Amino acid sequence: MTDPHLDPQRKHDFVLLIEALDSNPNGDPDNGGLPRTDVVTGQGLITDVAIKRKIRNTVALFNSEERRPGYEIYVEAGTALNAQHERAYVEGGATAKDSAQRWMCQNFFDVRMFGAVMTTGKRERRAGRVQGPVQLGFARSIDPVTPLDIGITRVTPTREEDLAAWNNPRPEGESGKDKGKKEVNAKETEMGSKHIVPYGLYRGSGHFSAPLAAKTGVTSDDLAMFWRALTLMFEHDRAAARTGLTLRALHVFSHDDAFGRVPAHTLTDLVTATLRGTTPARSITDYDLSDPATAALPNGVVLTTLVQPAATPVRPTIPAPA
Repeated sequence: MTDPHLDPQRKHDFVLLIEALDSNPNGDPDNGGLPRTDVVTGQGLITDVAIKRKIRNTVALFNSEERRPGYEIYVEAGTALNAQHERAYVEGGATAKDSAQRWMCQNFFDVRMFGAVMTTGKRERRAGRVQGPVQLGFARSIDPVTPLDIGITRVTPTREEDLAAWNNPRPEGESGKDKGKKEVNAKETEMGSKHIVPYGLYRGSGHFSAPLAAKTGVTSDDLAMFWRALTLMFEHDRAAARTGLTLRALHVFSHDDAFGRVPAHTLTDLVTATLRGTTPARSITDYDLSDPATAALPNGVVLTTLVQPAATPVRPTIPAPA
């Protein structure tokens, strides 16, 4: 019997908690790469595009070893989208948009799961538009975050002429265009910066539509791959500014039919995090986390927790000084 969360004929709603410690969970190119924030509330944001990118990269990493047919990635760095459409007609033998679309769904995991707009390129080589069954929203931090721009130094210069000037400094006091030794010494190090938030606990949600999955051909194996990639998406995406990103919780609510028993928000609202006290959080243990497993779920809905938050420790009471 198929586990409920692996059944593509069911509707699924899911909630994830992402912890960011001294990391940049999602840089904003319009703000110099600083972590994204809601300018009104100060809460941190992680876009759906950023999460999907990590899932795509993780599936591609898995498939580089397994080489399973049907698990290529359509939106991949270094590959032109129009060239992917062309393959449907050349490799797949497609003769029209509809047959090209079917070939793209069969061969590309992210087209099958997330959908794609494949209307670019030559008119006779397009593959139309696919609405994917998996939709993710922005993840938003529980509390406001404090983006920091931390200055760093580097001992190696960028330009060769700067290195030559350092190795052969001008005598101090020369006039004209010559630089003094004191000015050249400044080139021994160069400045840079890292953008981080000291801490943020982000909550995001997503949804799986069984009727749309039937149209794109999603299987139980596809769902297994999706949950696996979502669970491990930070493990092989480490970078200097992303070492402290952790998936702390993943709860999947599965309905017993394709259309759902209740609206999604009645289920996703069961996953909450509440800050203890008034001091800023610096750990997930600074939050009281709800346990949706203890809630009375509506008839026809079952919960599968794929990532369980660590038990919240009881903090000892520190007596006041005498």
